[in-house]
Amino acid sequence: MKLQPDRIEGVNVISRHEPGRVWVNAQVWSQPIVVPLNGEVTPWPVSTHDALTAQDFERLVALNPEIVIFGSGARLQFVSPALHRALFARRIGVETMDTAAACRTYNVLAAEGRSVIAALLLI
Repeated sequence: MKLQPDRIEGVNVISRHEPGRVWVNAQVWSQPIVVPLNGEVTPWPVSTHDALTAQDFERLVALNPEIVIFGSGARLQFVSPALHRALFARRIGVETMDTAAACRTYNVLAAEGRSVIAALLLI
């Protein structure tokens, strides 16, 4: 007998992922997105991994997370640590992984109630 709900009320959950698409709270997304623990899932206006700038990560600071899980696409691709400077300055942790792993990790941390954000590239 299962005693806990499948979804914690008010918490964003990534229910499915495949190359180029993710489902958050049963809504499909096919563009880069930012998934906060609570609140609105929003498009992340980035085009490619190589085009990422420090400003792309600075906008995540306003959401005041404890940790940012960066999904770099179909394969693991690190960005320059200089791009994370605004996050580091506020003592916000950053973990980089491929997008599939980022989705799974986000869900684990969200289930623990951690203040987490998934910033996902879907390219």
